[in-house]
Amino acid sequence: MTVNHVKRAFKYRFYPTDAQAAELARTFGCVRKVYNMALAARIQAWTRQERVNYNQTSAMLTAWKKTEELAYLNDVSSVPLQQTLRHLQVAFTNFFGKRAKYPRFKSRKKSRKSAEYTTSGFRFRNGQLTLAKMSEPLDIAWSRALPEGASPSTVTVSLDAAGRWFVSLLCEDPSIKPLPATDTAVGIDVGLDHLLTLSTGEKIANPRHERRDRARLAKAQRELARKAEGEGANRAKARRKAARIHARITDRRRDGLHKLTSKLVRENQTLVIEDLTVRNMVKNRSLARAISDAAWSEFRSMLEYKAAWYGREVIAVDRWFPSSKLCSACGALQDKMPLSVRTWTCDCGTTHDRDVNAAQNLLGAGLALTVCGAGVRPQRSSPGRQSAMKQKTPRREP
Repeated sequence: MTVNHVKRAFKYRFYPTDAQAAELARTFGCVRKVYNMALAARIQAWTRQERVNYNQTSAMLTAWKKTEELAYLNDVSSVPLQQTLRHLQVAFTNFFGKRAKYPRFKSRKKSRKSAEYTTSGFRFRNGQLTLAKMSEPLDIAWSRALPEGASPSTVTVSLDAAGRWFVSLLCEDPSIKPLPATDTAVGIDVGLDHLLTLSTGEKIANPRHERRDRARLAKAQRELARKAEGEGANRAKARRKAARIHARITDRRRDGLHKLTSKLVRENQTLVIEDLTVRNMVKNRSLARAISDAAWSEFRSMLEYKAAWYGREVIAVDRWFPSSKLCSACGALQDKMPLSVRTWTCDCGTTHDRDVNAAQNLLGAGLALTVCGAGVRPQRSSPGRQSAMKQKTPRREP
């Protein structure tokens, strides 16, 4: 019997030599150039009521390399250039499938600097990774071991805004197996006063990573704003300083979410959440900063893929379900529930903590969906659909 192992990306920092850094910088520039040219070609074709697919853009790339103006594309590995055309094809597939917005051109300053290599574009032997067009292996800080006998199928190299180099190796991980089934289920209500409130009554504090570094970040951004516009060394130094603070905030937030989601998935067979449209909620300017810092979308994403790994089930309840206004004891629905009300007493005599009550109602609704077989996991709404502000969101973030 064939065993299908889960593919998992293992990300590490590495420290390139000057020659390697220069080669990768050239590769990033060529990847961006090819992507933008292919996108422009597809847009022009569409104005003529024609469609261009991956095979046609690949043929265009071959022709571009033969021109004197674009001959420099031959100086870098062809693998990342082909991969960026595949990424563009996926972007259009997602757009026509109404899963994403129309593909946009990549900016030299703002776009992510990365290049993807398939097996023909790198060599991995004896724990050393050597990319095409390079004579020496990368100096990788192996912070954790790859799965025993693992051989990467894809390698992605990237440079973040803080000047840190990363390499991500996609490997099959045989250690990821379904966990023993349990009969535990939990409702999860997200918020800002508390990051999570569980139907068990447990509340997870909101670490507010961005607010902890807000003063330091504001100072770095003021220093950056005082630098003259352009590509000067002082401005680049100030930009990296602000980016390092952002990176530290992001790293702490992601680490905390990983630990939290792993714990929830290990301990519960069924996890019920609310199907929020965060992209619309952050349009509220008074709460956008706090909502972004809470990273509800990232929390959901982690919860879903880890549940799929370990044989758990995530149920998303429709966002219009009145979880805050419904009494979890008798089912009575309150007419109004102002945001200032954090505890309330139902006519049946039950006193509720607003968030715990909402989590318990979510759990009940999720289990009901499972029993009746109705949409267990609703699709996320399309980008154009509007959604009301989540009623449980507390007052303005200081």
